[in-house]
Amino acid sequence: DCNARYVNADPEVGCAIAVSEAARNIVCSGGEPSAITNCLNFGNPYNTDVYWQFVNAIKGMGEACSKFHTPVTGGNVSFYNQSSDDGPVFPTPTIGMLGVLDDFNNRMTLDFKNVGDAIYLLGESRNDISSSEYLRHILRFEKSSAPYFDLNEDFQLQTDLKKLIGSKLINSAHDCADGGLFVALLESSMPQGLGFDISSDGEIRKDAFLFGESQSRVVVSVNEKDEDAFLNLLTTLGTEFSKLGTVTNGNILIDYEDFGTTKHYQNNYDNAIQNILNSNNH
Repeated sequence: DCNARYVNADPEVGCAIAVSEAARNIVCSGGEPSAITNCLNFGNPYNTDVYWQFVNAIKGMGEACSKFHTPVTGGNVSFYNQSSDDGPVFPTPTIGMLGVLDDFNNRMTLDFKNVGDAIYLLGESRNDISSSEYLRHILRFEKSSAPYFDLNEDFQLQTDLKKLIGSKLINSAHDCADGGLFVALLESSMPQGLGFDISSDGEIRKDAFLFGESQSRVVVSVNEKDEDAFLNLLTTLGTEFSKLGTVTNGNILIDYEDFGTTKHYQNNYDNAIQNILNSNNH
C-alpha cells in the first residue's frame, strides 16, 4: 500500500496512512498484522525538499509501525527517481505488510453475500475531499492537503473490527480507500453481481460522502437475523457507525436516485485500458 498523493501532501501523515491501510486490509480479511517490508522511492536526496520528504516519511512509518506492533523486517531505498523535465517523482514509500490468519474459518472477504443484507459504515464520514481521486481527476485540483487521519482512531477501529469478525456477526468487510465510499461499495458489489441502495448523510457534502478519502472507515454487511446482536456489540464497543442501506440484486440507488447497475460499472472497471486503446485507434 501507498498513496503517493497523500505522501506528497504530507509525508509523515501519508506514510503513516500507508502502514495503517495495509493493516486495515489484513484485519478486513480476518488476519492479524505482523510485520512490514518497504520500497522507498524518492528523488535526489541532495535536493532539500526531497530529503525533507524522506525524513518525514520515515517518521510517519515508525510511528504507525510502533502503534500496530509491525516491525520493519527489511526493504530498500531508491533515490534519484526524477527527470530534468518533470523533476522528482511523487514520494512513494510503498509498504508490504505480512498478516497471520490463525484460523482459516475466521477469514473474511470484501464481497456482499445476500440481497437484503444491511450495509453499515464503521467509522465517521467527514466533509473532506483532500487528495482524493475525485478532487484530482474530476475537479482537476492537483495539490491539496492530506485526507483526515488519526492513528489512534484507526487503531481502535481495527481492534473493534477484529472483535466483530470473531463474533461471526458480519458477512463482509472492506475498507474505504482510493475513490472513497462509492468505490468501496462497488468493489463489494461486483464479485457476486449485487448492488446497493443507500442514503447519504445530510450533514455532509454529497461529493465528500461518496468520494472523499478520509481514513478509518470500513463498509460491512450484516444478515438481518444478526443485526440486533451486531448493533448490541457495536454499542458495547463504542464504535462510531451509521447504517447506509441494503444490498440489492444489482441496481444502485443513492437517496432514491437511480445510478444504474453494478454490471455497467464493472464493465468500465474491467475494460478501462482496452476502452482507451480502442478509442485511440479510432
